Amino acid sequence: MGFSRSDWRLIVITLVASVAAGVTHYGKIGGTVVPFVVAAIALALLASLVGRSVENLADRLGAGATGVVQSALGNLPELFVVLFALQKKLYDVATATIVGSILANVLLVLGLAFLLGGIKHGPQKFGGDAARTLSVLLVLSVAALLVPSLTAALGSHATKAALHERNLSVVVSILLLCLFAASLPSSIKRQQAEGGHGTAGEPAKAAALSSGAEGTVATDSGERPAEPTAKTGTDAEKAGAGAAKGAESAHGPRWPLAVALAMLAITGVGAALVSDWFVAALEPAMDSLGISQAFAGLVIVAIAGNAVENVVGIQLALKNQSDFALSVILQSPLQIALVVAPALVLLSPLVGASFTLVLSPLLIAVLIMAVVITVLVVLDGESNWLEGATLIVLYGIIATAFWWG
Repeated sequence: MGFSRSDWRLIVITLVASVAAGVTHYGKIGGTVVPFVVAAIALALLASLVGRSVENLADRLGAGATGVVQSALGNLPELFVVLFALQKKLYDVATATIVGSILANVLLVLGLAFLLGGIKHGPQKFGGDAARTLSVLLVLSVAALLVPSLTAALGSHATKAALHERNLSVVVSILLLCLFAASLPSSIKRQQAEGGHGTAGEPAKAAALSSGAEGTVATDSGERPAEPTAKTGTDAEKAGAGAAKGAESAHGPRWPLAVALAMLAITGVGAALVSDWFVAALEPAMDSLGISQAFAGLVIVAIAGNAVENVVGIQLALKNQSDFALSVILQSPLQIALVVAPALVLLSPLVGASFTLVLSPLLIAVLIMAVVITVLVVLDGESNWLEGATLIVLYGIIATAFWWG
């Protein structure tokens, strides 16, 4: 079927965790905390399996479509969780999850990548142009996302604007989705120009390409400097094909298209079921543990729903692939701001809810703070372990502030 040993391992573990989540949910086993913990683990594993399915599907569709498919389908588990939370009128959880997903990536995951990569490899450099592009897009998308909140809180016509929060959020959401759609052609062209090797789901290919870029050649005894010969035409094509083939071997065989589609459908249904169980266990667990809805959304739901991006980004940093690590980590919050949040606004009536983009003052403050600090950190094109530790500490402080609400 094209599954590697790691694929089978992930599938089996995910299946066991999902069955356990169903048993604890329907059997009322384990009180209030155990069903919540088991469902969170199952959700994180399903998110990883959805990511792997999307990766293999994108491989079959071509390099240029990889980012599009990942943007559209990579956040399915998180989308389901927030929709079920809205259905149960847990609006604080839903709102905090959107902000928490952005914070978890730009502070916690980026911090871990800088910390672990810096400890292992020392200061790491990444492309300044890519960092600036991602930073600017992140700032602009988050700024647009905050307009309804700032209008409601600070505008001279705030009282009147509060009556139209839903309409303003719908307009902003449509415009953000249009911006995302407008960015797709250039994104596809850029990925095609890069050969599709710098995508989030292909760390093995990224590692193979990076070895070539650094001027080294793999040998049985390790690596030796590459000889200064220029490859053009057919030689370059053969070299690229060899690198891709070697990376594919390291990552495991690709799934057939039918298998990738079937697995994506199955994991999508599984993510919907487990998301329902997770949200059902969330409220009793919050009452039992004494945590607020804001903390649950900001930390627990956000981390569980973005497990695949979290793991891949850190792995790339450990492999000294800082360019690809930065791209993976910053693309995720960009997708949250441009796709997931607007989609939730437009889809919320389907579950009997009315979701808006109006945030609390504290959420506005920490979101602006996190984005500004991230831009300052990445614009110099270099990272070290101390910057990573600082980002992690800041995330911990913000998470603690939301423990009680």
